[in-house]
Amino acid sequence: MKDCKDPSLSSKLDETWKKAYDEGRFHLLDGILYHRTKHTCVMALTDRTLINTILHECHDSVAAGHLSEDRTLERVKTCSWWPKWKKDVAEYCQTCDRCQKANRATGKKFGMMIQIQEPKSPWEIVHMDWVTALPPGGDRSYNACLVLVDRYSKTPMFLPCHKDDTAMDTGIMIWNISHTGLFQNIICDRDPKFTSAL
Repeated sequence: MKDCKDPSLSSKLDETWKKAYDEGRFHLLDGILYHRTKHTCVMALTDRTLINTILHECHDSVAAGHLSEDRTLERVKTCSWWPKWKKDVAEYCQTCDRCQKANRATGKKFGMMIQIQEPKSPWEIVHMDWVTALPPGGDRSYNACLVLVDRYSKTPMFLPCHKDDTAMDTGIMIWNISHTGLFQNIICDRDPKFTSAL
């Protein structure tokens, strides 16, 4: 194996190649150019067709099985090098049609995003959530708290309740405390109390 050091060649290389060349990372063996790092010595590629073949073999051949981007990087790193190879591997994996179809989101589809209107008066729109796992307290041994926050004035209201209260219990509690009539909108997380019936 002999080092490739030709000062006239260095001036003709682009920056990525030139940096590796000037650091003495290229070696020529039996007419094949190799790129050496601290722990590896792999074939240096210049031909785009050969680069595409390596990408295909390391990512979507039967033996590779459409590996993730990180695992494809590891496979390419063991056999070849070219300028900006990591960027090429990332782009190849991200544009792989089969991977995009196989990795599509699973589960329920997300709902449509709806912009929440700003209220024009207090207690039109409220945010609601539960604080649970509290120590029992009060004459009825409450162990949770229903928190209502007015979107208009940011005024909070804290209602003692039980952790196992149902949606019906919560509705009755809100009906009893609504001093300005019923709220136009109630915003809450998708608590199982409300979504289990859907």
